[in-house]
Order: sequence, then structure tokens, then C-alpha cells
Amino acid sequence: MTVTYTFDVFMSLDGFGSVSRGWGGYWGKQGPELLAHRLALYNQEQWMVLGAHTYRAFAQMLAESSGESEVHDAWVTRMRHLPAIVVSNTLDEPLDWPDATLARGDAVEVVARLKEESSVPLRSHGSLSMNRALMKAGLVDRVQVTLFPVITGETGTEPIFGGAADFDLELLEQRTLDGRTQQLIYRPSLHA
Repeated sequence: MTVTYTFDVFMSLDGFGSVSRGWGGYWGKQGPELLAHRLALYNQEQWMVLGAHTYRAFAQMLAESSGESEVHDAWVTRMRHLPAIVVSNTLDEPLDWPDATLARGDAVEVVARLKEESSVPLRSHGSLSMNRALMKAGLVDRVQVTLFPVITGETGTEPIFGGAADFDLELLEQRTLDGRTQQLIYRPSLHA
């Protein structure tokens, strides 16, 4: 029996994962309920799975930020201390992540093996291109979208599902956080 793999992503209403300027992290819409919910999610036993680009971005943000920055929110600190697999053919060890292992090879093969061998769920925050490939291969069990109430038509970068295959989504769970931010959890299936 394989474990559950969750693709966890933050997104603006118009489908972007980040912005080029002017908004800040969480698009300035984080609140206490969102932050507490994120910490509860990451307090569960699980393995993180990151692609090279997301790993580099997290490592750079953490290195360049002060202790007051939202990069050091409790859930981010907890995420960074979970055991992690970084899938990359370009990085070298040691990794700047407390409990990270480098996995070389194709992400689809690595994650298929992890799903069979792991005794705890797998979660990936970000790692867009890797997770689009994993979805297409049928390895993503849950897509968890945290939808922030903003439209970033002029400044949005990194379209979350840009270049992805077509998928049908079954809504498994929904919740509103801080009266404005939506968390939607779906089971994806490749559209025939």
C-alpha cells in the first residue's frame, strides 16, 4: 500500500504562485488562523519532497532574511525541520537543510519509489514543474491549494498549472481561513 502524496501550493485567484514586486509573502493576507492551520499541517509526521528550484529558493530566502521575516513563521521553521528528499541532478551534498537527502534521477521514478517505501505521508510545497510531472504520472493523491484573495494580473509570476496536463478534480475538503483565504483540497485525475 502506498502513502499519500500532497502537492501543497499557495496561489492568487488568477493562478500565480508569486509576484514580481509589491505584494510581499502571502500577498499580505496572512492571518492568525492561516498561520496556526499551516503549523498544524506541518506538525504532522511526514516527509517533504522538493525539487531543486524550490530548494534553492527556500535556502536563499532563509539565508537572506532576518529573524523577524515571515520566512521564519513557525510553520516554515517546522517544515524546514521535517525530513526532506530533494530531487535534483544538479545539486551536490551537503544540502543546507537540517534533515535533507539528495535523490538523483527522474522525479517520477524517485517519488514512485518513495510512495512504496515510506511509512509516512509525503508533502511538497511548491516545486511546480516537478509536481506537474508527478500529477501527469498519477502520483499526486491530493492537490492542496491555498487561494489568497488577490488578482495579480500585472505582477503575477509562476503560473501554478501553466504547462500542466488536463485534470478533473474531486473536491475533498474546503475551509475558509481568517474570513478571506480559501483552502481547497482536491483529488486529481488525468482527464481522458
